[in-house]
Amino acid sequence: MLKINSDTFRINSTRSMAGHCICVFQMCTLLVCGSAHANAILEPPVIAAEPVPELLDVVDAPRDFLSEKIVDFSKRMDRFFGDERYFQENNKSVIQLDFNQTIEQSGNRIFKFEGKAKLDLPAAQKRFQLVLEVNPEKKAAGEVNKNQPVNTTLPSTTTPDKYAASFRFEESEESNWHFSSETGIKVELPLDPFVRTRGRYSIPLGEWRLSFTESLFWFGTIGLGETTQIELERVLSKPVLFRATSTATCMETTQICDMRQDLALFHTVDDRNALLYQVSAIGSNKPVMQETAFVLLLKYRYRMHREWVFFEAIPQLNFPRTDGFKLNASLLLRLEVLFGATR
Repeated sequence: MLKINSDTFRINSTRSMAGHCICVFQMCTLLVCGSAHANAILEPPVIAAEPVPELLDVVDAPRDFLSEKIVDFSKRMDRFFGDERYFQENNKSVIQLDFNQTIEQSGNRIFKFEGKAKLDLPAAQKRFQLVLEVNPEKKAAGEVNKNQPVNTTLPSTTTPDKYAASFRFEESEESNWHFSSETGIKVELPLDPFVRTRGRYSIPLGEWRLSFTESLFWFGTIGLGETTQIELERVLSKPVLFRATSTATCMETTQICDMRQDLALFHTVDDRNALLYQVSAIGSNKPVMQETAFVLLLKYRYRMHREWVFFEAIPQLNFPRTDGFKLNASLLLRLEVLFGATR
């Protein structure tokens, strides 16, 4: 006969009930946690949506690439041809000497020397420079192309050369804008002081680059004047650059404005040879608005030695109004020597 101790039954029963409660609690916990875990698996995680790039952001990269391509090619051509813009905007010391021999259709031969230098001043953070040049009033606009006739409002090329020195301040941002301002004096008696300020800004337009240049100048001999220039350029192919240049120079004392339209193709043949093809129309507002000359020229430039000795041959066809637009042909031969850091 089985004898059951009541105390033992009560204890065992209590333990069984407690164990049952613990099991029920564990089952409930598992169901709840399992359900939450299942929901976490079934429901995808919430990920923050990335902003969709705008249309203009998408075209920024190719636009910037094309713009830099035009800027780099244009700078290389200006540097190779020794153009005035390169001299104005390069931030290194450079001395440029030009020995010119012009042979005119009449048989006249004219020899002319031109020189200019831009030297960095020590401890000036490359913003201040000393500029030495010949006949600064003939390049008052800072962009006068040395292959074309100078403005008729300025002194004649037959006058004696005048030498000048000036202190120049410049500031620029690569490929976008450039600003310079200078004050100086021409070495002559009486002394002729002058002031020049020039600013240029460029913007990309797809495969084109548009540049605006404004120059203000004052000379004691010729007075106050200003030049506005607009340039539009594009790389047509790897070796060819097209540039259209519109220029207007106005003098306050004479109220005369000289205008010029140039269409040019720069063609790089190889690392030593380059060609420039140019068509120009020149006009003035006095006595009435009219064309004063048409010019066709071809420039051949050859790098004779390294980066500092160049030879140029420039046949030019000039059709001036003063001669009834009859052909006046000439040939300009030039030897150019550059000293300093030209790269």
